[in-house]
Amino acid sequence: MILRRIVALVLSTALVFTVTPVLSSVHASEEKKTECISPEIMRLTSDMQKAWINHTIWTRSYIVSAISNLKDQSAVLERLLRNQQDIGDLIKPYYGDAAGNKLAELLREHILIAGKIITAAKANNQADVKKLEAAWHKNADEIAKFLSSANPNWSFKELQDMLYTHLQYITEMVLSYLKGDWKANIAVTDKNEIHMIKLANMLTEGIVKQFPEKF
Repeated sequence: MILRRIVALVLSTALVFTVTPVLSSVHASEEKKTECISPEIMRLTSDMQKAWINHTIWTRSYIVSAISNLKDQSAVLERLLRNQQDIGDLIKPYYGDAAGNKLAELLREHILIAGKIITAAKANNQADVKKLEAAWHKNADEIAKFLSSANPNWSFKELQDMLYTHLQYITEMVLSYLKGDWKANIAVTDKNEIHMIKLANMLTEGIVKQFPEKF
């Protein structure tokens, strides 16, 4: 019995000495990781995510208002269009005012085409919907081309894929709302928000890599 207690004591002591350095190493790694995230990176990450989350919030709000003919439709559209300028303003410190305003212009076009698609879909005018969707994807290509030309860390194909997926989610939002499938509408809204956060993070990471001296 005494021998067993001695063995148990030795093993427990050895375990403490084995785990302690590992824990210390983990804590040191976490501290080092935290130190690498500067306040400037955290601020840009937060601002970029907020802007793109607002994009999803006000896009869905406009879909609901437009399809339901609510009285706030014009006010919501105005707020949604302002969000596009907010996004453009975020890149101005790195690419200049002209570039920021150009991005905002392309994003406003993205919204205005979406509005026309909603109108055509409500009227069940599939011919117009098809034409407008082609214009919508062309606009997405222009956005992807514009951004990828500004930053080598932003791949045209990756941006194009991200934007096309966003368009698909918006289409699903419109169709599910027209059908009155509220659960599907909520589910795709959640998907779109998560997707836009990924896009926001991709843009932030690209800026940080291109302009490390600013962070």
